[in-house]
Amino acid sequence: MAKVGRKRCSCPGFLKKNWLLLSTVAAVLMGIGVGMLVREYGKLSNLDKFYFSFPGEVLMRMLKLIILPLIISSMITGVAALDSSVSGKIGLRAVIYYFCTTVIAVILGIVLVVTIKPGVPQTANEIDRVGSTPEVSTVDAMLDLIRNMFPENLVQACFQQYKTKREKVEATTGVDKNGSTLTEESVTTATTAEASENKTQEYKIVGMYSDGINVLGLIVFCLVFGMVIGKMGEKGQVLVDFFNALNEATMRIVQIIMWYMPIGIVFLIAGKIIEVEDWEIFRKLGLYMATVLSGLAIHSTIILPLIYLIIVRKNPFRFAMGMAQALLTALMISSSSATLPVTFRCAEEKNLIDKRITRFVLPVGATINMDGTALYEAVAAVFIAQLNDLELDIGQIVTISVTATAASIGAAGVPQAGLVTMVIVLSAVGLPAEDVTLIIAVDWLLDRFRTMVNVLGDAFGTGIVEKLSKKELEQMDVTSEVNIVNPFALETAILDNDETETKKSYINGGFAVDKSDTISFTQTSQF
Repeated sequence: MAKVGRKRCSCPGFLKKNWLLLSTVAAVLMGIGVGMLVREYGKLSNLDKFYFSFPGEVLMRMLKLIILPLIISSMITGVAALDSSVSGKIGLRAVIYYFCTTVIAVILGIVLVVTIKPGVPQTANEIDRVGSTPEVSTVDAMLDLIRNMFPENLVQACFQQYKTKREKVEATTGVDKNGSTLTEESVTTATTAEASENKTQEYKIVGMYSDGINVLGLIVFCLVFGMVIGKMGEKGQVLVDFFNALNEATMRIVQIIMWYMPIGIVFLIAGKIIEVEDWEIFRKLGLYMATVLSGLAIHSTIILPLIYLIIVRKNPFRFAMGMAQALLTALMISSSSATLPVTFRCAEEKNLIDKRITRFVLPVGATINMDGTALYEAVAAVFIAQLNDLELDIGQIVTISVTATAASIGAAGVPQAGLVTMVIVLSAVGLPAEDVTLIIAVDWLLDRFRTMVNVLGDAFGTGIVEKLSKKELEQMDVTSEVNIVNPFALETAILDNDETETKKSYINGGFAVDKSDTISFTQTSQF
């Protein structure tokens, strides 16, 4: 009877513990059903579709709202809680892990696309083009990445990124006496030789700002700021306590947002299903989609768990189940940065990863660890080459591998940033950049799955880095006397010698220990 009672009690306990995950799964299924029904029988206008998706838009805005305080507070407290040498080792391990998994993902994608050959049975003319090609220069994109690492205005970095654009300057035959055009702005000169006459085509680099959080710049600043206040000791403890409190308050706000998440997900999915106009494109690009999805599946269910199992020696699938809520969220909203609040919650509460690791590793991972994006870009580049009936040699395939790895690191954790980096990969091997419009129609769906793989890679990274950094963390626990409840609340209160001396007096067969003027107690021994 006792066993039956225990079984009955376990079911409500399971529901109470996993209600959010179960409600999210139910919301996904409900969203698909509602979207299909409304699409079939609703006949909504474009304006009606916009209004129908409004609750989903509110969820996205809530999650994006919390990104900024979460990244700033977690990075600063995470780095400040670590010794500078320890944080360097942890950062190096995380970066090596990210780089290795990204390279493996690219190689896997190329092997699959060369083996399956999804672009051979058809040509580029058979597929309808959608959207426009982003104008991207590889050199300027890489320089912009470095520029954004060092934002000139920290407040502006919270909502804008720096971006440069080339503009043509009409060639002039005469000499400009004032020289204002050449001195006021930086000019890049490219010479093009023509049969009839030689002309010099001049470009000027125009800087502008585009909307979006400059996550990379904020992470670099928070990294340095956290190291500085961590070394300041007692003087910097006030700032450490402030950012600890900010992080705790942010996570509590995340818990409030979690209550609304199932409702928002229903309308996010249903709204996206209603918006899709041409389902025929999925049949035409079916083999390409199957190649990408099979690569993502192999990487997420075999390669990443195998790396985790070899290093950590624990069940990787149990770890992945602990991240289920974050993976579902990534699948629905297709943004690794917006999923970050949920990833923190799952890693710390479900998988019990040390907060000093998650606060340092996860924000960096959400910015530079893009396994799914790198795999997708490698597959897409070779697929476009196959559509154009172009044979790629070994050198070009290696170029695609290197460029896809580098471009995925530079991709911001925002929806469909892969399209911009895709143009860089195509340009690197001389493929037509405008052919990126061939795959835009299905990118919204593939973007969700590759974001899920990105988040899973970040999560496994925290477990692996924690295992590799176990000795350093244990040494810090001993030397720094880290509080068990809050690992960031370091004991820095140093009392004067007069206050630390304990005064003992023998009273009623026991010692009265007086540690301060306000606290005293008498301990009597009984014989």
